[in-house]
Amino acid sequence: MNKFEELGLNKKVVEVLEELRFKEPSEIQKKTIPLVLKGRDVIGNAATGSGKTLAFASGIIEKSIPGKGIQAIVLTPTRELADQISKVMRVFAKNMGLIVQEIYGGVGFDNQIRGIRRAEVIIGTPGRILDHLQRKTLNLSRVKILVLDEADRMVDMGFLPDVERIISQCSKERQTLLFSATTSQDVLRISKKYMKEPVQITVEQYVDSSKLQQYYYDVGANQKFSLLVHLLKQEKAGIVMVFCNTRRNVDSLAMNLKRFDMDAHAIHGGLEQNKRNRIMEEFHKGRADILVCTDVAARGLDIKDVTHIYNYDSPKTSEEYIHRVGRTARAGKNGIAVTILSDRDYDNFRNVLKDDSLKILKKETPEVERLNPLFKDRQGFRQGGRGNSRGNSRGFPRRGNSGGSMRKNDRSPRKSKNRSYSRGNDKSPRRDSRGHEGRRDFRFQRKNLAR
Repeated sequence: MNKFEELGLNKKVVEVLEELRFKEPSEIQKKTIPLVLKGRDVIGNAATGSGKTLAFASGIIEKSIPGKGIQAIVLTPTRELADQISKVMRVFAKNMGLIVQEIYGGVGFDNQIRGIRRAEVIIGTPGRILDHLQRKTLNLSRVKILVLDEADRMVDMGFLPDVERIISQCSKERQTLLFSATTSQDVLRISKKYMKEPVQITVEQYVDSSKLQQYYYDVGANQKFSLLVHLLKQEKAGIVMVFCNTRRNVDSLAMNLKRFDMDAHAIHGGLEQNKRNRIMEEFHKGRADILVCTDVAARGLDIKDVTHIYNYDSPKTSEEYIHRVGRTARAGKNGIAVTILSDRDYDNFRNVLKDDSLKILKKETPEVERLNPLFKDRQGFRQGGRGNSRGNSRGFPRRGNSGGSMRKNDRSPRKSKNRSYSRGNDKSPRRDSRGHEGRRDFRFQRKNLAR
């Protein structure tokens, strides 16, 4: 089935798809839409950008009747994802006379309550939806379709109790669709407890090495920022996404990039909703170039024409790496993914390399101007001073001395047996020679790192 009309979609939905110039259904759509239209419960293993929104939207559009109250609810982990799904759903719903209402925190209740009274479809985050249920401003007893989108991420973010409370308020005679990039034990438990003979559909996630160039640099912790700025200035890029592992790192990095004339914007779960919306609007309109974000905040964001991904902090697993770099090299376009390592990233990056399909090449570090950002990283290094620098002489363990594809069986560096702790049992923070907290008192021996 290579055409949308062959999937059994409503004629009006097909007409909208033609207007939007969708020519051929994606793999998840081909496998899922016929099952959804038949009323089957479905577990779909697919990542953001795979086309799963249309896969569950098709069933909602087909089975919802205007003026009959709330008949479908979609739960998502983040406000951005809820907003994006709402926009897509409205495109199809308007031709069917259906009203879609998004519900998430960071905005007032009054407008949401007015929208709920008119809506047939609700899309929102667990926390705010539960608030409405407790206030009795939302009734889910007539829900025909329940969608759990990015279920694994909702579990990771601690929403499972809220999700289960919401499910308990839905009609038992419903269809349940669960979409998840990974299948954890908690996700399996949800499916066994709340779904009826679900059909599991899996769309393999992989990195297309023919379209995506993947590199890593290995530098000292005090050189990471300088190298990132150098690469951002030298590379001919469109939209760039820079990933950090914590909100604090996101804020600090974005602030310092702005100090050096980089058009960087930070986005994470700690920002107010209005500010998040303004930032995303800038990117969608092409008025911003660099988005600094956490994995959680980026989950569900659908930003087109991303040309470069920078891992300023190494992802912790190969799955996280694939999620990050999968945001570029889409729709037949080329992309570049760069990971900037220092010794604190080694353990995480070894986990990334457990996926044998990943081919990540080492690049020699260019000479860069040493910059002086205002923050210290977690190991207490400060960039300090200006001048030229050529990277890290220690190095992530690899075969040979001249780079090449890293593999997971490369030998790991061994720590020196001669650790010198001058503080004894003192529990106060370690400080380096300039008084910066957090720096380790031991170093790997150079001869071991050269192996």
